[in-house]
Amino acid sequence: MFIKYMAWLGCVVSTICMAQPCELEFEYVGRAVQTEGMHVWGSSPVIGPDGKVHLYVARWPMATQKNFNGWFKDCEIAHYVGDKPEGPFEFVRVAVADQDGTFNSPHNPTIKQIDGKYVLCFIVNENNLLKTQRIIMYVADDLSDDWKPAAGAEPDGTILRKSSETTDWNYAAQLGVSNPSLVKHQGKYLLYDKSVVKPTPDAKRGKYIYGVAVSDKLEGPYKHHPERVTPDSMQLEDAYAFSMDDSVYLLSRDFVGSKGSSGGGLLWKSKDGFYFDEKDTTRAYEDLEHYVGKESLSQVNVFRGKRDGHLERAQVLAIDGQPAYLYLATGINTTPGHGSCSHVFRIKKRQK
Repeated sequence: MFIKYMAWLGCVVSTICMAQPCELEFEYVGRAVQTEGMHVWGSSPVIGPDGKVHLYVARWPMATQKNFNGWFKDCEIAHYVGDKPEGPFEFVRVAVADQDGTFNSPHNPTIKQIDGKYVLCFIVNENNLLKTQRIIMYVADDLSDDWKPAAGAEPDGTILRKSSETTDWNYAAQLGVSNPSLVKHQGKYLLYDKSVVKPTPDAKRGKYIYGVAVSDKLEGPYKHHPERVTPDSMQLEDAYAFSMDDSVYLLSRDFVGSKGSSGGGLLWKSKDGFYFDEKDTTRAYEDLEHYVGKESLSQVNVFRGKRDGHLERAQVLAIDGQPAYLYLATGINTTPGHGSCSHVFRIKKRQK
């Protein structure tokens, strides 16, 4: 269901960037997906052969867990469709069901069309254990949800686990590998992944860092690049990779508020896709309150994060090869009986 708050239609454009200006601007449109009795999280878009916008959405029942932890216990990937990027979006079917056991709680889907195939990547775990997270890759020729494991994957579709090479950056990852994003760049297929890694063995907490696995073939197999691709001085979460102007970009949550509050996001840039320098990283978007105003959130229900509406799990819709729409999830909602939901923004390239 697509519901726009009339009070939220200020269409504020994000102009807050640190140091150098951000290359992209984001204009708030409204809510993308919410479903009664469900928590809705990341919504990943792709244009189908029918010309419609298809969203692959992480969701789980509100009633099964007392808190937000259903994301790694009871999640499924649902397929929604709309005539326009702005919606409305209607539920079609469950694309990937929760199977419990060793293929548990499919979550954080990201979909791309590459080389004429649709590629759906997501994470699963084993028996609700976060330390067992791994990445699945499915492929299909259409969007009927007749998904098959990638040719280079394990039989169940597992395309990437944490590295078994002691010299690789995420060999000692605390929570496996998660939150994939796939892009084709300079003839290579780059599968970005997050790991939580302690900077030193004695450190109390791990840092949220991104790496990349590389393949010469779309369907793999993929091999970990040995070095991390983001600096541990700037932690990030939910990075989405896309190509623009012969560079690779990551659009991510600013996990620890490196360039603003942790409710907003960052835009990273790299020529080769193997290292994203802090000096080329700008503030991208803010929390939801920045766009809709504090008064609109006065009666909000908070399921995750803060009342100002942390925006997370960035997913981009490209049109004619250029980023055109951004979908973000937030853990707040003002609609009774509905859990977390996702929102849509128009993307504009800043005039130089």
